Amino acid sequence: MVFTALMSFALEVAREMGLPTMVLWGCSAPSLMTHMRIRELRERGYVPLKDESMLTNGHLAETIIDWIPGMPPISLGDISSFVRTTDPDDFGLRFNETEAHNCAKAGALVLNTFDDLDADVLDALRAEFPRIFTVGPLGTLLDAGAGDGGAGALSLWKRDTECLAWLGAREPGSVVYVNFGSLTVLTPEQLVEFAWGLAATGRPFLWVIRENLVRGGGGGAARASAMMLPEEFFAATEGRRCLASWCPQEQVLRHRAVGCFVTHSGWNSTCESVAAGVPMVCWPVFADQYTNCKYACEVWGVGARLDEEVRREQVAGHVERVMESEGMRRAAARWKAKAEEAARHGGSSHDNLQRMVKAIKSFVSEA
Repeated sequence: MVFTALMSFALEVAREMGLPTMVLWGCSAPSLMTHMRIRELRERGYVPLKDESMLTNGHLAETIIDWIPGMPPISLGDISSFVRTTDPDDFGLRFNETEAHNCAKAGALVLNTFDDLDADVLDALRAEFPRIFTVGPLGTLLDAGAGDGGAGALSLWKRDTECLAWLGAREPGSVVYVNFGSLTVLTPEQLVEFAWGLAATGRPFLWVIRENLVRGGGGGAARASAMMLPEEFFAATEGRRCLASWCPQEQVLRHRAVGCFVTHSGWNSTCESVAAGVPMVCWPVFADQYTNCKYACEVWGVGARLDEEVRREQVAGHVERVMESEGMRRAAARWKAKAEEAARHGGSSHDNLQRMVKAIKSFVSEA
């Protein structure tokens, strides 16, 4: 039985039926390691927080955790959004602690990453759990196998493909791509700050505004959220603006016109951006996104982090910094090459996928 993390109840079902198990951890390897340490964080007194003042007084950023195997020192706030609680029985904290530990009870762990990207933390994880299959980036691996760009067809949302034609008319590396994923919700004020930040860059941009992106924006078409933008914004960005309700993200990120990605730092988006060689402006808001942002900006050297409070001046400044950074572009290109190498025949992810299939076949033959 192969199931995803957050569905560990399937372990008990498999045990009762005498079935071997594998679990797909849908987030990053560092986030798995941090979530596996939530119990120890609790035992050492880091969580839950002692009082609500710790949410805003700098405690989360200033408290450094430097004892997690395979990981560089990391702030408490970058462990996960779920540490932001004073409740010892907080559901999110308890649930994620339990799910991460239950993953380790499966016969094997499957991770959407590649060995070079997370080498240190993977070594530490394998010291505890020897059977780990790294099979990412999944989109790159699927494309390498299909040979026809087939991975771009994987989407649960109806995509607006007209944006690809718009990108085709733009200069290489000139476009800022903005997408906050399928779950992030903005306030109307945050939407406006991002909008004016993008306008201030003077650069062309493709912005995905899904139907439920803005709190209070209504549940109708994406234009309901877009209509919350000021008329002056549309006038100021005429001719260099493309708004879409959703898009084929991997195709967009791999398009020659895209120069940087303003992202919420969800793992799929982060992994796809790394695989495409596109540097990022990161704005994490939930769950493992803080850890992903930490690694993109400080470990892999491909990102710049926005403050939690969205300010148009910082949005514009960080976009300019990333678009103009030769260092980030070089780092992004290196990681793209390593991702492609991992996905090719004989690469680490390709070979791990083959080993995973052999393991599944061996389970079947033993049944």
